[in-house]
Amino acid sequence: MIDDFAKNNLLWRLRRDRQALLWKLDGLSDYDARRPLTATGTNLLGLVKHVATVEARYFGEVFDRPSPEPLCKWQDYDGGDMWASEDETREDIVAFYRRTWEHSDATIDELALDAPGHVPWWSEPHPNTNLFAVIVHVLSETLRHTGQADILRENVDGRTGLRADFEQPIDEEARAAYRAKLEQAAKSAPVKA
Repeated sequence: MIDDFAKNNLLWRLRRDRQALLWKLDGLSDYDARRPLTATGTNLLGLVKHVATVEARYFGEVFDRPSPEPLCKWQDYDGGDMWASEDETREDIVAFYRRTWEHSDATIDELALDAPGHVPWWSEPHPNTNLFAVIVHVLSETLRHTGQADILRENVDGRTGLRADFEQPIDEEARAAYRAKLEQAAKSAPVKA
């Protein structure tokens, strides 16, 4: 009984956070969704593509249920899943992510939480794992990258929020006053060597 509760709860959270990540693309131009927003080139559409690829790997080959999507080998990783090439559309990447959800959800539905898996890219002595650990890992990855997307999106147009139903209108004056307060506190803090 606890296994069913745990599985359902983790899957509900994963589904919620998948939607939150996609929501960060809503209303953006194609350029803003793709453009590098950090010194290392992190971009919103690349985060979606990366999370989709990570999820496809973990709920695919780790449990001998290869993704129906073509994926590069983990040994050949070159960063190509962190950005969208000129011939990949936003619609292509979002559709890939949604198809990955279907495959992942089927893996989660069909296997027990203690079903064994093998992650060849995890170093010894821990490449052998189970579905529970992989769900927690993928959920953590999804949350990590959704948090990055939160900050990137805020820097693009000021939009913030956990998900669409939590979005608040932007009050530029209140934000400026709050930021000024934080800036003042930072400048006034004692300097420690």
